Formats: sequence, C-alpha cells, structure tokens
Amino acid sequence: MGTMNISLPDSLKAYVDDQIAQRGFGTHSEYVRELIRKDQDRSQLRNLLLEGAASPLGEPVRTAYFDELRDRVRRHYSRK
Repeated sequence: MGTMNISLPDSLKAYVDDQIAQRGFGTHSEYVRELIRKDQDRSQLRNLLLEGAASPLGEPVRTAYFDELRDRVRRHYSRK
C-alpha cells in the first residue's frame, strides 16, 4: 500500500478530526479512503448519467414498469 502526506489548514484538520471522532473512523487514512471511494462512486454515476443522456431514445416506459422495479428491489433487499 502506498502512502501520501497532505497538508491542511487548521480549520480543515479540526473538521477531519471531528468527523473521525463522530463517525467512528479509526484513523485519518480510513476517513480519506472513504471520501475517495464516495468520490469514485459519484464519478461513476455521473458517467452513467451522461452516457444515458447521450444514448438514443428507447421505447416509452409502460405504466407498470416502476411497480415491477420496486418489487424487484424489495425482493432483493428482503433476501439480505
């Protein structure tokens, strides 16, 4: 695993310290890794949305589509 050192103004370091204490992170590294993972997720979602916006129009959505989608999500989470 690589290492990285960063410099923060006192106000940002205090904020990070508070977040670590309040949210149960063990180290500053754990907190930063979580922020990077969330940023990766946001970036991936943004790319998917842009791809979808650039794609050609498909068939109109049936009225029951969202009901079926909700049922699939409920079944998926009820198995966990």
